[in-house]
Amino acid sequence: MVGIWGCSAVLGGAGLPGSRVDLQPAPARSLRPNHVQRDDGPVTTEARGAADAPRRAQAQTGAQAGAHAEQEQPQEGLNNRLNWLRAGVLGANDGVVSTAGIVMGVAGATTDRAAILIAGVAGLVAGAISMAAGEYVSVSTQRDAELALLAKERRELEEMPEEELHELEDYLMSKGLTRDVAVEVACQLTERDALRAHAKLELGIDVDDITNPWNAALASMLSFTIGALLPLLTMTLLPQSSRIWATVVAVVLALALTGWTSARLGYARPVRALARNVLGGLLAMGVTYLIGDLVGAHVS
Repeated sequence: MVGIWGCSAVLGGAGLPGSRVDLQPAPARSLRPNHVQRDDGPVTTEARGAADAPRRAQAQTGAQAGAHAEQEQPQEGLNNRLNWLRAGVLGANDGVVSTAGIVMGVAGATTDRAAILIAGVAGLVAGAISMAAGEYVSVSTQRDAELALLAKERRELEEMPEEELHELEDYLMSKGLTRDVAVEVACQLTERDALRAHAKLELGIDVDDITNPWNAALASMLSFTIGALLPLLTMTLLPQSSRIWATVVAVVLALALTGWTSARLGYARPVRALARNVLGGLLAMGVTYLIGDLVGAHVS
């Protein structure tokens, strides 16, 4: 079993460049002496090696598990980068619903194509900028929190490396590893990259894949614009006799697509998410059309 003496090089700075910490021996955890004295005489190196064979086999298994976790980092990074895809889907959904509501409301008040176009374009531009700004602020807050946690973890590794090593050991034991294997794996992970190990296992943060607010903001703005163009073009390009119902059909199909996509990203039931999305869009278009009709009748 590897104890604090076995990890003294790590705690002295191998895990964190520039860190030097003088450690005092911890009797309860100092478990790799140079030789072991027993009642029947000193244990030879060969005997000790044979006795350590089972533990080494377990440690190798634990180390392989740690290596397997590191090999999964690209997948975790991919999951983290799905943040911009989520922003894109939500942006497209909002673009469809909000712009459809605007053009339907104006269409309920007037048949003037220019008025509908002006209102739709204004709503598109304002909505796209608003979505981008909101997404940037939201994801920036998440990024700031991740960076703050990493800074705190880095400071703790520099100031109290022994406690952080024990914390990592306890975490590994809570996942089912034996104490011997947990200590061995914790030492190996700390030797390789202490901050990366603690961030990955304890915080769930990939230090190479911190969320980027610009990606989310750009995806949200572009997807909102694309989503908004569908009801805007349908309402302004088609003849007056068919544009209302054609817009409704186009919006329903678009919302069905975004609802299904969001459900797949969230591992939810597609039918329920699709129904919520479509019903919400129909409600928005119906209410704004009725309000536009009432206001248009009184104004004219």
